Amino acid sequence: MSKEKKLILGIESSCDETAAAVVRGGNEILSNIVASQIESHKRFGGVVPEIASRHHVEQITIVIEEALAQAGVKMAEIDGIAVTEGPGLVGALLIGVSAAKALAFASGKPLIPVHHIAGHIYANRFETAFHFPLLALVVSGGHTELVYMKEENSFEIIGETRDDAAGEAYDKVARTLGLPYPGGVQIDKLAAEGEDTFHFPRAMIDDDSYDFSFSGLKSAFINQLHNMRQKNLEPSPKDMAASFQASVIDVLVTKTIRAAREYGVKQLLLAGGVAANRGLREQLIEEVNLELPDVELIIPPLSLCGDNAAMIAAAGTVQMEMGHFAGLAMNAEPGLEFDEV
Repeated sequence: MSKEKKLILGIESSCDETAAAVVRGGNEILSNIVASQIESHKRFGGVVPEIASRHHVEQITIVIEEALAQAGVKMAEIDGIAVTEGPGLVGALLIGVSAAKALAFASGKPLIPVHHIAGHIYANRFETAFHFPLLALVVSGGHTELVYMKEENSFEIIGETRDDAAGEAYDKVARTLGLPYPGGVQIDKLAAEGEDTFHFPRAMIDDDSYDFSFSGLKSAFINQLHNMRQKNLEPSPKDMAASFQASVIDVLVTKTIRAAREYGVKQLLLAGGVAANRGLREQLIEEVNLELPDVELIIPPLSLCGDNAAMIAAAGTVQMEMGHFAGLAMNAEPGLEFDEV
């Protein structure tokens, strides 16, 4: 007899996207509504927490109602409410958590806490079933991590950034070039048209650990740009972007391939906002095919790389199956660690 497929309402508000989704069985998206705040934050060159929180207040009820309507379900049919508990901006997280708690109280449905990065990893569940052990490369504006999973809902960080996350470095470099927010997208577009002529350092690429460091690369980029401008030389933005991106991707892919080989994984997952980066996707596919032909590479569609609620519902489905619930005393946890999941 097949197990009944649960309907989970997911809610995500950890940063600058207000999102709600309805997912059936952890791998079927019935709706996935995202209210973006990019235009509001663009003039500041980055996310302003107070503005993000105000937008969440304005949008949270709207996106939840739209997610239910698009899925064609009523709250009475929902089996559980999954919400991002952390990490993220505390004010932003509180909006989603408060909405989820109110719904859980009013409907009597169970409340399911979800780690934001676990959500990004489980976005890949919409592509295929997981086969353990597996390794996830998580690359976003706030996180760069290699996460080993020996079984369902088991997360071991075997490598992480010691300073800037890759996405954070992208945004800082983009601002230096005068590119609009979000910078990562702009750098990726320019890089596709340029060449790696500057050969920036590949920090820690030969280090025995699986940790990353991008602060030195960011400084090398900025120094190169300033030095050339002081000499009245204007470097090609396309070549600068291509050189920066080549350094980031070389380090990410090299360490990921080495870790996947050492840990003997069956699958390799790409996750997080920077998973949308075309250069990273292409090089990872190429290297996995060449170096790890027996490892299945899973990359989420572009629509599921950024923050969204379908991924939260997918991770929440696993939490529910394992009996991991929260009470109405649940609070936002901006610094939530994986070992607290």
